[in-house]
Amino acid sequence: MRKFIIALIVLALAGLALFWWLSAPETLSASDIPAADGDVRKGEYVFYMAGCASCHAAPGSDDKLSLAGGMEFVTQFGTFRAPNISPDPDAGIGGWSTLQFANAVLRGVSPGGEHYYPAFPYASYQRMTIEDVVDLKAFMDTLPPVAVAAPGHDIPFPFNVRRGLGLWKLLYIDRKTFLPFYGLSTEENRGAYLVEGPGHCNECHTPRDVFGGLDYTRRLSGAANPDGKGRVPNITPDDGDGIGSWSRDEIAYALESGFTPEFDSFGGSMARVVANTSKLTPEDRNAIAAYLKKVKPLPDN
Repeated sequence: MRKFIIALIVLALAGLALFWWLSAPETLSASDIPAADGDVRKGEYVFYMAGCASCHAAPGSDDKLSLAGGMEFVTQFGTFRAPNISPDPDAGIGGWSTLQFANAVLRGVSPGGEHYYPAFPYASYQRMTIEDVVDLKAFMDTLPPVAVAAPGHDIPFPFNVRRGLGLWKLLYIDRKTFLPFYGLSTEENRGAYLVEGPGHCNECHTPRDVFGGLDYTRRLSGAANPDGKGRVPNITPDDGDGIGSWSRDEIAYALESGFTPEFDSFGGSMARVVANTSKLTPEDRNAIAAYLKKVKPLPDN
């Protein structure tokens, strides 16, 4: 019996060591960061590409550049709240280096070495170029600091064990920058970069599996609303359930104006998205439209 108990203890320790090794955060190093400083002007454009204010501006606030956080996302894993990402050194991210910022955005790892929950859309942001991320940091450093910390998450056990997210990342994070799709034009691939990377459209429009990972076999075919109410629509070019009847020009115009071809207006979270896409160049809105016309048509889920 004594030997049996010792064997169990050894196996448990070996299992714990294996879990700790497999779940360890993987981060960028200083050599991955460009030597040149970020470009504030370009960073402002990336800010709207990435839709940062859509989640991190205080709910109900008209000031979309004061990133106080606080927006709630109610999920089956718990309630997540967007943090303060203003340049305040205490309540926000004002004390972060460019490397720490890049590790948060591209790897989902905090300056303290903890995994972020994927309510922060790093599963999509990992496709962004490092140059875009560095420029974004330069612009965000110019925003007004907000000295009020956002409330924390309400996450039940076992989901509150952040280290376990390292195993989740093994399934859903490949740490690859966007690669152009074979067979798409330059314009369509620009749209693909915007949709798949900074625009993080999949985060709302693509269904998730039982573990909360994006199911890319049903890419952009509609999903549960991350705000907790209703569903986010299908935006594939399916004629029945998606936007197959919308022309490229109509998609681009909707991203600029917030109006559908039937002259309904977008509401909810999509209204916040249009507040960002309306600031993109016409060329980029046209590129997004071109790509959405090329994705696989799928019925609603």
